[in-house]
Amino acid sequence: MASILNSEVRKGMVVKREDGQLYYCIDRELRTPGNLPSKLTLKLKNMKTGFVNDFRVHPDDKIEQAYLEKREMQYLYKDSDGYVFMDTETFDQVTLAKEMVGDEMLYLKEENKLVVTFYLDNPLSVELPASVELTVVETEPALKGATAAAQYKPATLDTGLKIQVPPFIGIGERIIVDTREGKYLSRVK
Repeated sequence: MASILNSEVRKGMVVKREDGQLYYCIDRELRTPGNLPSKLTLKLKNMKTGFVNDFRVHPDDKIEQAYLEKREMQYLYKDSDGYVFMDTETFDQVTLAKEMVGDEMLYLKEENKLVVTFYLDNPLSVELPASVELTVVETEPALKGATAAAQYKPATLDTGLKIQVPPFIGIGERIIVDTREGKYLSRVK
């Protein structure tokens, strides 16, 4: 970790404040009102709790910049402690707690890859790919005579994820799902 001035903090940086927590810089605003001392406001998101706060700081005070490492990991299996992932370069395995991964697991099957962010070899967060391929395991049959416009039906996928799909999608079909919005994108070709 390196000490930098508060005035050097930019959007996207991760810093460690006096409370020992890591914060992601969402925004910054520097005001220099005439002949008065300048005021710097940092909008920071606590990486552990997710809360966003504004901090008024002196531009010349120092803060610690944290360096995060992103590693591509492959999902292997679930055990009693959580989900086991393997580093695709070093083949090291790490178990991520169920609370850290949360609903993201609804988009992952064994052997899928994602990016895990680490700080001092401790996993902080997971980042899914933009889209994943999943298989429909349960859905209603298509309604005869229904128009194709905006006629979506519920479907359950092989990971347990429930989404809306077009009426022509049937059981056993592989589809591409947007992981950011949880929406159907297309059939797998």
